[in-house]
Amino acid sequence: MNPDQALQQLIEGNARFVAGQMTHPDEIMERRLAVREGQKPFAVVLACSDSRTPPLIIFDCQLGDLFIVRIAGNVAGDHAIGSMELAVDEFGVPLIMVLGHRRCGAVYATLQDREHTGNISKIVEHIMPSVEKVRNDPGDIWDNAARAHVVQIVEELRSPQSHFYQYIQQGKLKIVGGFYCIDTWQVEIITP
Repeated sequence: MNPDQALQQLIEGNARFVAGQMTHPDEIMERRLAVREGQKPFAVVLACSDSRTPPLIIFDCQLGDLFIVRIAGNVAGDHAIGSMELAVDEFGVPLIMVLGHRRCGAVYATLQDREHTGNISKIVEHIMPSVEKVRNDPGDIWDNAARAHVVQIVEELRSPQSHFYQYIQQGKLKIVGGFYCIDTWQVEIITP
């Protein structure tokens, strides 16, 4: 599968989910047995750990289809990037989608004018540049910051300094940003 085909498969799966016509509502025993010995995912999804945004469901996929990295605020720290590198290097995954979403709790925490304790502060630290970038933009700062954060991560992952750059240049990998609206259930591609 090439990068464009992988993206199209995600788009079509989300359209089925939005329409309530999912083809994979329940995993069947045969699929569980089929992936027991190995995996061949067609996409990596870096997603928020928000319980309302499960990638397998919103893209109407099965076990083994997606290599999912979930962390609050879809932050791309060292461990998350290392996980994505593993999927691309070892499994030949042709697509990475950075998936943000509406009403993200990690973005909301970043918008709060207070000091955070523990490791939450590290998540806030990653998201803060996106908040600052859109602070004076018109519209909803919460959504604007969540979208800007997706764009920031995509740009970092596509940069010439990134491990992924060689794959992108060879046409073997595409990295896109998506934004999931928890009201309409639709994923919008915001960085093609």
